[in-house]
Amino acid sequence: MKEPGFSTRSLWAGEKDALAFGATQVPVVHSVSFGYDDMDEWFEVARGKKVGHIYGRNTNPTVQAFEEKIRILENAEASTSFSTGMAAISNTLATFLRPGDRVVSIKDTYGGTNKIFTEFLPKQQIDVTLCETGNHEDMETEIAKGCNVLYLETPTNPTVKITDIERMAKAGKEVGALVIIDNTFATPINQRPLALGADLVIHSATKFLGGHADALGGAVCGPEDLVEEIYHYREINGATLDPMAAYLLLRGMKTLKLRVDKQNENALAVAKYLQTVPIVDDVFYPGLETHPNHHIAKNQMKNYGGMLSFSVKGGIETVRHLLPKLTYANRAANLGAVETVVGPSRTTSHVESTPEERAALGIPEGLVRYSAGIEDIEDLIHDLEQAFQSLPQNIG
Repeated sequence: MKEPGFSTRSLWAGEKDALAFGATQVPVVHSVSFGYDDMDEWFEVARGKKVGHIYGRNTNPTVQAFEEKIRILENAEASTSFSTGMAAISNTLATFLRPGDRVVSIKDTYGGTNKIFTEFLPKQQIDVTLCETGNHEDMETEIAKGCNVLYLETPTNPTVKITDIERMAKAGKEVGALVIIDNTFATPINQRPLALGADLVIHSATKFLGGHADALGGAVCGPEDLVEEIYHYREINGATLDPMAAYLLLRGMKTLKLRVDKQNENALAVAKYLQTVPIVDDVFYPGLETHPNHHIAKNQMKNYGGMLSFSVKGGIETVRHLLPKLTYANRAANLGAVETVVGPSRTTSHVESTPEERAALGIPEGLVRYSAGIEDIEDLIHDLEQAFQSLPQNIG
């Protein structure tokens, strides 16, 4: 049978076994517990020897359908879910790291991830080395010194930098490292880290997977033995995905391919327009040929994503005047929604960081993160034009 395309998989994958009573949509199962008259059957389900559910912190039919859908989209052996994207990241790292271990990663990870690396893991006597993003030679040198976990985020949040997954995964495997990729910005529509050599792929499902800014969630996909370890850690530590959130994520994922295709198209058009605006210092988008690692993105991505960022002359003062003038953009700490979302990194991706820490990470105070929605591109460009035209003449 012909393998279905991504639009078909986004709609149908993982749902059939969760349907009940002739329904065409996955039901929201709110029950915390699941009862058994047969004590032996209950015991077999509890031990994982038989398919079923016993308690909502462990598994749930609605949640399981979400996990199956993302598993199929990432072409993974297994997947498990979490209450948030950060829960997925922190639980995965906690599952595999021990005192004395070493992590190699990049400087440009999401602010919450960066805090785990710079604040929390060192307290557990775990060594963390953060390399310049895009400096593959430096990273290979650090990996060769030995590491237990190689953690990459590509494209990065918010500077949209690119790392060569296949090259770094090869270097990681040579020293026996576990290779973990945050694929939130790309989604499985644009990038398949497991096929490029990664061991595990992580998503903040809150973003593009859900796509409607109405549900928190996270997911990890990969080999069954690794995912089983992560699941065990999560079921005991309790960062469980809520069934209603799972339902909303499932509903959002039905249009994932349609949304992401349009967001890819809009982001590239906005990035090209911003390159023509005099007050814009720089535009960061891997789909632009001016991007330092455009050639890598072109090789490992099917398309370049709905996220871009740009810096403006005048820094935060320009941002203060510019963003409120936008009509078709939510000024909010989120991304990946059907509506365009904008915000400076100091109140979105790196709100936990000090100005000095952001500067050290190469994030200027005047950097704007722009998550392209599915609006008509003519309206987004016109909206930006009028916002730039409204800036006071002494700005920038």
